[in-house]
Amino acid sequence: MNNEKRLTVFTPTYNRAHTLPRTYDSLLKQECKDFVWLIIDDGSNDNTSELVKEWQKKDNGFEIRYIYKENGGMHTAHNTAYENIDTDLNICIDSDDALAEGAVGYILSLWDEKGNDRFAGIIGLDADMNGNIIGTMFPDTVQETTLYDFYNAGGTGDKKLVYRTDIMKSLPSYPVFVGEKYISLGYKYQLCDQKYTLLTTNQILCNVEYQPDGSSNNMYMQYIKNPKGFAFIRKENMKYIKSHKRNFIDCIHYVSSSILAHNYRFISESPKKVMTILAIPFGLMLTIFLKIKTIR
Repeated sequence: MNNEKRLTVFTPTYNRAHTLPRTYDSLLKQECKDFVWLIIDDGSNDNTSELVKEWQKKDNGFEIRYIYKENGGMHTAHNTAYENIDTDLNICIDSDDALAEGAVGYILSLWDEKGNDRFAGIIGLDADMNGNIIGTMFPDTVQETTLYDFYNAGGTGDKKLVYRTDIMKSLPSYPVFVGEKYISLGYKYQLCDQKYTLLTTNQILCNVEYQPDGSSNNMYMQYIKNPKGFAFIRKENMKYIKSHKRNFIDCIHYVSSSILAHNYRFISESPKKVMTILAIPFGLMLTIFLKIKTIR
C-alpha cells in the first residue's frame, strides 16, 4: 500500500469535461490533502485529457493520476481503478459530483477512531448540490450496517461508500459481457456484505447531481442494451437475498433479461428454478413493457 497517502478518491469519467472541474474544485478545497486523485477516463472523446494535463502541472497539494482506457462502461472503469489503487482506503466520486467540504479529514479521523478489521469501510450520506440529504439518514441506534440490511430495513436513497482497498481487491472483478456496457456496481458491494459490515455516519460525504444522460435517468434503455449484465446481477441477488418477495421480483427481471439476451437456458441456470418458472408470465409482460417504453 501507498505509505504516503491513505485515501484514494477515484473518479470514473466519460465525456464529462464540462462537469469534472466541479469535482476538481471540491478536492482543492479539502483542508486535509492526505489523498490521491485517480481519474479513470473511460474513452472520452472531449477535452478531458487536456483538462487533466493542465491540472497536473499545478501545485494542487495532492497527486493526480490519470488513466485512459477504451470505453467499456462504469463497471470496467471501477475494475481499472481497483487494479491501480495503492492506498488503504478508497472512495468513488463521480465526475459530475463534488466531495463534500472537509470529507477527507472526516473520513480519516473516523477510521482512526473506530475502524478495525471487522469493518469493510464507512457508509455516509449523499446530498444534492444545495445540501439536501438524498433519502433517509441512519438511525442513531445503528452504528454499523450492511447495504442490504440498511435498505431491507426501509432505508432509501444513494449513500456514499468508503471501502478498504484490500477487501475490494480480494473480490472478483465486475464481469464483462461482449457488446454490453453496464453491470450494477452492487455486485461487489453485495459480496462484501457477506463478510463485513460498514461503519455508519450521518455526515454528508458527497454532493451529487444526476445528469439527464446518466445511467440513472436512462434505466429502461439500459435494460434493453445490457440484458446479459442484468440477468447476471439478478442471479447474484437470488443467491444472497433472503426475502421471498425480493427473490420473485428478481426472478421476473431475470426472465425478462434472459429473453432479451436470447438465452433460453435461463431456467436451468437459475438458482431459484421453481420461482423462475412461476415468474415467466410476468417476465414476458415486463419485456413487452420495456420495448414499448424504449420505442424511439
